[in-house]
Amino acid sequence: MNKLEGGVTMDIARVAAIIYAIVTFGVVAFEIALAAGAPWGAYAMGGASPGQFPPALRIAAIVQAVLQAGMAAVILARAGLVLPGWSRVSHWLVWIVVTLTALSLVLNLITPSAGERAIWAPTLSLLLLSSLIVAFSSSSATSAG
Repeated sequence: MNKLEGGVTMDIARVAAIIYAIVTFGVVAFEIALAAGAPWGAYAMGGASPGQFPPALRIAAIVQAVLQAGMAAVILARAGLVLPGWSRVSHWLVWIVVTLTALSLVLNLITPSAGERAIWAPTLSLLLLSSLIVAFSSSSATSAG
């Protein structure tokens, strides 16, 4: 653990989890905006539906928002910040989060949509790095607190 100003301590896994959660909040907000009709379709789903999403993709955006929120909960639980009852299961669920994040990064790197790639490649790189830090953190990160 690192000692911060004022005697507050926080380890790198917890910092990474907080970064993951903050970035994911933005991703969830983006997905909800798409579902509500924001004209940002060029920046999602390969840019196949520029403008507002059709109804089926709006539903997909809601599903993605829920999935992203759940992934953030796993990361936060693994870092010992929320949901202490998830401590054991978070040890393997975190690897599903890492895998899905890595897959999303690859898909966004190869998307034909330059706008989507410009936004989501750096975003997902940060999410992947922070999720890996949490995943590789020692079990003391989840028991400290």
